Amino acid sequence: MAYKILVMVKQVPDTANISGEVMKPDGTVNRGKLPAIFNPEDKVALELALQTKEKYGGTVEAITMGPPKASELLRECLYMGADKTYLISDRKFAGADTLATSYVLAAAIEKLGPYDLIFAGRQAIDGDTAQVGPQTAEKIHLPQITYTEKIIDLKKNKITVQRKIDNGHEILEGRLPLLLTVIKEAAIPRPFKAKRVMAFKNAHSLMELEKIAESNSLLYVDDLKEEYMAQNLFIPTITKDDLDVEQARCGLAGSPTKVHKVESVILGSSDHQKFDPTKEGLGRLIDKLMEDHIFG
Repeated sequence: MAYKILVMVKQVPDTANISGEVMKPDGTVNRGKLPAIFNPEDKVALELALQTKEKYGGTVEAITMGPPKASELLRECLYMGADKTYLISDRKFAGADTLATSYVLAAAIEKLGPYDLIFAGRQAIDGDTAQVGPQTAEKIHLPQITYTEKIIDLKKNKITVQRKIDNGHEILEGRLPLLLTVIKEAAIPRPFKAKRVMAFKNAHSLMELEKIAESNSLLYVDDLKEEYMAQNLFIPTITKDDLDVEQARCGLAGSPTKVHKVESVILGSSDHQKFDPTKEGLGRLIDKLMEDHIFG
């Protein structure tokens, strides 16, 4: 059986050094102030989807919602092995929280589907909510298994999954179609394949082709689109006009969650103790740790 698999991925700001200076007055992240990266757990989800394809057969597609530059992320998906990618991009979707994001994603998936399996990272590092995957599953009326760490078996319309829980794991069975959210320990993402990088480095979305045409008066965007589609290098873009969605439920208008303030928190202490790198010093260190209930 050839399974049709979709992976929801996200380009996120590198939050390692985030501070209040990168927040806009409306409580959204000024993404231009931070370098963009592939959300780590989404990359693991893509790897697990590719492994599923290789073991059980099928195709893997990737979809992301973001600004035009998110095409960079989709090219990375192609480099890893995705068969096709889709960009959801429209200014009317800007500023979306998890509720509005999952609403648009669900509409896009219903338009592109049906799919047998949908993979998503457990959560994105820019929000840490772990809500988009489950909310999307709910909106498209799919069963879901969260915190997936291993796919044990896949037969026809049934999947067996190992799911992480506190202090252990559990084995669950589910019927397809189904959505899985994946934890970072589930797989190690493969490096980009050199042949695929060479093949797909020029894959572009419509907005990118428009910029190319604007910079060269001899080129026409319609001709470029046909040329790129013929070479399997065109990344389809989905806008609000392509979806059956209400503007009141999209972007900032459809986002009840507002960030009031972001602060950098530095943990420090005015008191410190020094322990000599000797047997006696290590003994005193262990005694102190046990006294503070860190050990023992």
